[in-house]
Amino acid sequence: MRVAHAIVRLPSSALADGITSASLGAPAYADACRQHAAYCDALRQSGASVTVLDADLRHPDAHFVEDAAVVVGSTAVLTRPGAPARRDEPQTIRDAISVSFSRIEQIVAPGTLDGGDVCDAGDRLFIGISQRTNRSGAEQLARIARGAGKTPVLVDVRDVAGALHLKSAMSYLGDGNFVATAAIAPLLREPPERVCIVAPGEEYAANCVRINAVVLVAAGYPHLRTALAGAGYASVPVDVSEFRKMDGGLSCLSLRF
Repeated sequence: MRVAHAIVRLPSSALADGITSASLGAPAYADACRQHAAYCDALRQSGASVTVLDADLRHPDAHFVEDAAVVVGSTAVLTRPGAPARRDEPQTIRDAISVSFSRIEQIVAPGTLDGGDVCDAGDRLFIGISQRTNRSGAEQLARIARGAGKTPVLVDVRDVAGALHLKSAMSYLGDGNFVATAAIAPLLREPPERVCIVAPGEEYAANCVRINAVVLVAAGYPHLRTALAGAGYASVPVDVSEFRKMDGGLSCLSLRF
């Protein structure tokens, strides 16, 4: 689970014009900028170097860089987002990715794929079929995964409440261990002792991020932090409440490798 580098993009002043299904009110731009800066600091303090891309006024959701690209071994894959308004975002991150990856592939029509539907779990790659990722996109990524020596595991989350993406409801901690909501855990088909089920009311916290020796967890979810501590994981709370208003979570805000 070594993470050496992360790519992030500053939120733009058009943040509130992005796509959302939440009913939490409009995000406050100044607060979002402060939260984003603290998120970048947490990445650095966890041992990752961070490349910060400029804000993109043309694409209000572009700060959710995880959806635009996926890293599979030594290959970077530009996605084809399921929301038509986000289709151009992968090309805006190509140059930044090219610095670290000489091999870049692309999901093509009729496939759609959001990076939020992809969870790297060591020798396996979980790929969600969701509201944003269709079977064609999932199968294209599955072929790339096999070529990289990983076993793809397709998980249909379209009927899972609250799961816009696969990683809205689960995360991989490393060491063969997962965090998941009670709704999605059975679909992972993992031994129960390997899955930390988030407490009722803390489902949003299932989207957490292991960065080297620590797990970044959305602020305000103490039961998960206690459970992680009991399993031997140090955790750091990070406030991303403004991004939650736009359907975003901790993992959405960075591309990590």
